[in-house]
Amino acid sequence: MSYEESYIEGRNAVLEAMRSGRPIDKLYILDGCQDGPISTIKREARKSDAIIKFVNKEFLDRMSSTGHHQGVIAQSAAYEYADVEDILAKAEEKGEEPFIFLLDNIEDPHNLGAIIRTANLCGAHGVIIPKNRAAGLTATVARTSAGALNYTPVARVTNLARTIDDLKDKGLWFVCADMDGVIMYDQNLTGPIGLVIGAEGEGVSRLVKEKCDYTASIPMKGDIDSLNASVAAGVIAYEIVRQRMKKARGGL
Repeated sequence: MSYEESYIEGRNAVLEAMRSGRPIDKLYILDGCQDGPISTIKREARKSDAIIKFVNKEFLDRMSSTGHHQGVIAQSAAYEYADVEDILAKAEEKGEEPFIFLLDNIEDPHNLGAIIRTANLCGAHGVIIPKNRAAGLTATVARTSAGALNYTPVARVTNLARTIDDLKDKGLWFVCADMDGVIMYDQNLTGPIGLVIGAEGEGVSRLVKEKCDYTASIPMKGDIDSLNASVAAGVIAYEIVRQRMKKARGGL
């Protein structure tokens, strides 16, 4: 379900939005404020897994368009998040082995939108992003996805490494994009698979990388040593598509 992304100001307005089920990406709360309404908002935020950031009054004043924020401003999401089970169900409905993108430290909304677009076009069943240190489903992400958000479920999880463990129990295996990995053409990338992509420069975090079964690299012949995260995701994803198609024709 899509929403109009917005900033919601004021204690009652924020609380009503949260209780109505509207997805909230982030809550900006005045640091040190501990009264009853704020405590209730924080409790509701924890139920919905919204990110809470404690900021000073000057920060809230700059964000506010009304001047009446009452110590809290909520950033609503443009789209509703799915559950991981929704992604697995989508694969089952299609009679296909799961193919999932997992994104680690992707904070640029343009990169996130482009990756969601690629995930849709290559037939992936969904995208999983972490709660922290990651872009949420903002209007910029929706625009950059070119409509893919209407068809490709995106789940947000608290712990990406733990989610990988849970999905391994369901039969998935994981390949991590890493410049020091084995060339992707030399690996079997078929079967129920999760493709793990990290941010440009930082790459995939150590703990998440350790959870992956393999690392795959893209051969590079130029003078620089890295690709934009969305481009890297597309290159490896389409090698997965190629191998899946070849296997379906009896070639693997």
